[in-house]
Amino acid sequence: MAIARTHQSDIQAILGRLRHLGGEYWTTPDRRIGKGSPFATVDCALMLADLGVKRTDTVARGVAEVLFEAWQEDGRFRVAPIGSIYPCHTATVARVLCWLGHAGDRRLKGSFEHLLAAQHVDGGWRCNVCKLGRGAVSDASNPGVTLAALDAFRFTPLRNKEPRLNRAASFLLDHWDFRRPLGPCEFGIGSRFMRVEYPFLRYNLFFYVYVLSFYEVARRDKRFGAAMNVLTSKLNKDGKMIVESPRRELASLSFCKQGAPSELATKRYREILQNLGGSRGARTGVAGAGAAKAKDKPTRKVEAGRAKPSRRSDRTTSRRR
Repeated sequence: MAIARTHQSDIQAILGRLRHLGGEYWTTPDRRIGKGSPFATVDCALMLADLGVKRTDTVARGVAEVLFEAWQEDGRFRVAPIGSIYPCHTATVARVLCWLGHAGDRRLKGSFEHLLAAQHVDGGWRCNVCKLGRGAVSDASNPGVTLAALDAFRFTPLRNKEPRLNRAASFLLDHWDFRRPLGPCEFGIGSRFMRVEYPFLRYNLFFYVYVLSFYEVARRDKRFGAAMNVLTSKLNKDGKMIVESPRRELASLSFCKQGAPSELATKRYREILQNLGGSRGARTGVAGAGAAKAKDKPTRKVEAGRAKPSRRSDRTTSRRR
């Protein structure tokens, strides 16, 4: 394949695990594409795209074919040969294919239609791993799944035009207030969420601000400004983004080295600034580098059921099925 000139060692390290689960393109022999995170098929494809591997490269084409093999006629993606299909599966595979350059594929159009039809009443997306009615917190959408869906939709003409996407962005902004774990899979905003994680594999401050910066309804919101201030405070004196909490399995990769400035993470931060510069809502109280962390107090309401916060400790949970 024609490897990007920079980060060659990282790309080669990821390619070195191409068959580590027994199948091709980081799959298992029975074609599971979500197993083995952060070296699952979906994770590796996303990292390669982030590292600059083009859609025309042999491996990029091959992994896209594997992902599209999981596509169903109703627009969903099946990540394993058996078992339920959840919105997190479809949102995750759709966003990875968009990162690989396939946002305009007719099959993804069906996936976007499916996701909009499956949107939960509070504006986000919810994986029905437990029945409704157990409580407003568990009845709420999964913030992590909602963020993944919005990451996919940002590649489409629906961005900033479809009211249902604005509702999804508003749901995530509400979570900035609520903070407590939400949804059946319990995605929360706590100390771990606030530590910069890169690449964008899990629900995290950096991923949160990056995706929401593409949505005008978020850019105009003071809660986005507060989140942006916290993220900006993570820059070093040279304006570089420091990766605070990478996945430990990625420790050997230079582009996301813990405690070190990351060229690619800084590039993503600068994309956020570009999005703010082109927005009517650019003045949302965003401070410069070194800004103090925002001290927003969580509210006592959540859109789905107006629930009181749980007494459980804040934590960020991500589950790959």
